[in-house]
Amino acid sequence: MIWISKFSPLTGLDRIPLLALSVALGLAGSVRPAAAQALLPYTLKLESEQLEQTGLGLIEEAAQLTRFQQYQLALPRAELATQLAPDNYQTWALLGSLYVQTERVEEGIEALQKARALEPDNPGILFVLGEAYFRRGEYQKSVDEIEKGLQLQPDVPGALFDLGNAYFRLEQFDEAIARYEKAYEQEKSLWPAINNIGLVEYELGETESAVRRWREAIAIDEAAAEPMLAIAVALHRRGEAEKALELGQTALQLDIRYADVEFLRENLWGDRLIRDTQAFLSTPQMRETITALEDQPAPGMP
Repeated sequence: MIWISKFSPLTGLDRIPLLALSVALGLAGSVRPAAAQALLPYTLKLESEQLEQTGLGLIEEAAQLTRFQQYQLALPRAELATQLAPDNYQTWALLGSLYVQTERVEEGIEALQKARALEPDNPGILFVLGEAYFRRGEYQKSVDEIEKGLQLQPDVPGALFDLGNAYFRLEQFDEAIARYEKAYEQEKSLWPAINNIGLVEYELGETESAVRRWREAIAIDEAAAEPMLAIAVALHRRGEAEKALELGQTALQLDIRYADVEFLRENLWGDRLIRDTQAFLSTPQMRETITALEDQPAPGMP
């Protein structure tokens, strides 16, 4: 599983109407009425401090929207904030985080590098940089950035979890498990860490141990579809078809996305588990379940 953790140094937009923006910048009332002759251009004199304060206000609004995962709404304010307060690391840090969350990873890394240049010892910036490099498939760079952040601020569960994911991709399985375990020690509700230990163990052929891990994850969150489906796959592989079917159907009813192999790969399911999952999902009963769920109207639709 890829668990979305939030490391924004601010935690961060609704597009601002032009009139409201004019008021915010002190521009309202500055537009002259049309005249028959050409008008000389009017140069507004705005204090740089006033502009910076406006930028910081915008970044606070963006941070509030980010807390509610309103990334597309937050983005324009964050972009404008970097123009109004270009020497403030928080504006670049939040903009970089938003770019990463909206899959604009290259722009995200560029903005985060600017934030780091302004505030080199901020662990939150390093954590988000690590996430950005992970999304770009540069797993060693991801490890390097997150490790630097943890040296400045140890025992951050989300960062430890992301570090485990990066080590998992590098196939450094012992390192991955150690980071997942440490993340779980810090936050006992972090079932994705236990879940991902199971993913590692399954790839190593330690099926029974993996199933125990997934059962632990479900004990933390009984609506966790991922470990539920993983257990179903393991049960199917060892011939417990009836139990596997019941659990697998429940898992997909909770989250149909887990029927998509690409989604599973994105969530760190390895080759062995993917192969066994495809065999399970191709059974007539599971195909019928998937078809029925896919035919259901989306929530809120008639």
